[in-house]
Amino acid sequence: MSAPVRPRLALLLGVLCWFCSGSWVSSVPSVPSVPSVPSCRLQIPPHQEVARVARFVAHLCDWATLATVSSRVPVVGQPFSNVFSISDGPSDQSSGVPYLYLTPMEISVQDLQVNPVSSMSMSLAQTDFCRDAGYDPQSPLCAHIIFSGAVIQINGSEANFAKKALFSRHPEMMDWPSDHGWFFAKFNITLVWVLDYFGGVKTVSPEEYFKASPVPNRNYWP
Repeated sequence: MSAPVRPRLALLLGVLCWFCSGSWVSSVPSVPSVPSVPSCRLQIPPHQEVARVARFVAHLCDWATLATVSSRVPVVGQPFSNVFSISDGPSDQSSGVPYLYLTPMEISVQDLQVNPVSSMSMSLAQTDFCRDAGYDPQSPLCAHIIFSGAVIQINGSEANFAKKALFSRHPEMMDWPSDHGWFFAKFNITLVWVLDYFGGVKTVSPEEYFKASPVPNRNYWP
């Protein structure tokens, strides 16, 4: 987790840890193999609250892998995965919608122009959470989500919000070449897949996902 992206979160965690006694607790007492972690580390929502977990992961992550259907020889029709910077809003405002800043020159965008259907994955392995807890990125306890849906271009007020969301977290974008035809887009979610605990993947509808904003719960959200 980069300091410029999460200044408030870093400050909050620093203050909390300063007051912590240093005692250790198990994050999942019923599973002996789960390593003990500091009690003052960032806590994700309870795994029973699946939609909230998804919103939590989506807001914390600043980049994602995007899988498209390739339109390029010699892999036409095959899955093609690429990395993109994303944001669902400024650090203090979660919309739940992954926004992107794209150019037609990008190879995956060329796939999307032929077929916008895609999937997007985000993982807390991108943050300090899994490393601090001792979770391997492939562990179910290292929460990750997968969106099914499509990437679509946006305009008007939503594009203005996307600009604020992306440029606040990725300020370098403001200096990207102006002759590349940049435009704002969003991942239009049709289904959310969540893997954050043992027992297999869980699914969440877009309605459940957008309704379950975790922001009011100050136990795990700055």
